[in-house]
Amino acid sequence: MTASPDTKRVVLCADDFGMNHSVDDGILDLARLNRLSAASCLVDGPSFSTNTQALKLSPLQTGLHLNFTEPLGAQGLYLPLTVLMRRAFLYQLDVARVRAQILHQLDRFEDEMGRRPDFIDGHQHIHQFPQIRTELLFELVRRYGQRRPWLRYTGARGQAGIPLGLRLKARIIQMLGARRFSQLARRDGFDLNNRFAGVYDFQGGHGAYARLLAVWLRQMRSGDLLMCHPARGIEAGDPLGAQRLAEYQVLAGDDAGRWFADHGIALEARADDRLA
Repeated sequence: MTASPDTKRVVLCADDFGMNHSVDDGILDLARLNRLSAASCLVDGPSFSTNTQALKLSPLQTGLHLNFTEPLGAQGLYLPLTVLMRRAFLYQLDVARVRAQILHQLDRFEDEMGRRPDFIDGHQHIHQFPQIRTELLFELVRRYGQRRPWLRYTGARGQAGIPLGLRLKARIIQMLGARRFSQLARRDGFDLNNRFAGVYDFQGGHGAYARLLAVWLRQMRSGDLLMCHPARGIEAGDPLGAQRLAEYQVLAGDDAGRWFADHGIALEARADDRLA
């Protein structure tokens, strides 16, 4: 079937696969419902190895959610976000440790998934920080040559109808390296998504997320990326657990399916030529 000229081909990416079984189950459920096109993986997360086989059998694009802020029981360079940010922008990170962590997480993704990642992004968007971005781009070029993953760009899509505080949060994320990261990535021949949506304060339950999702989907254009953080249940110790469940319920619901259709959203699933 030929897509309508009005079809908007976008990536709807669920972050944090591997964080826990509720997150993984929610992502896999939404994949079966055709409500997602990608999953970004925390490769040192406690449930990642257990659930990789199901993820490999899904139609989802799969990527590395590069992580420098949440140890999840692993050893390495993990710092609170504000500390990592300050040290990166002052060029005070240990470059050898940064490089080692990138190599470890890429190796682990390949070992578990049996293939290279379709894309790379960052937990709390740290992939665009100084020092980290330099080492990441260097390693991706060295490792993958011309068959490179695409990269997440955090430049915000127009946000009419989004509350001011959330628009400001999206702009702050963009200001923390998006422009320079995209310049360096394009210089090195990487593909990136066009614009980025899905930033909010993880508050408000089902109703707040449904209102935001409706606005984001209305504003999406071909080549854009919308991130989400769903989970099928609430895990003890997860401060975002209730809101993850709300996201799952909204994305799995009839209203979301209708919004996809009304706004001509077609989700970009894994392409054969991206397989290793």
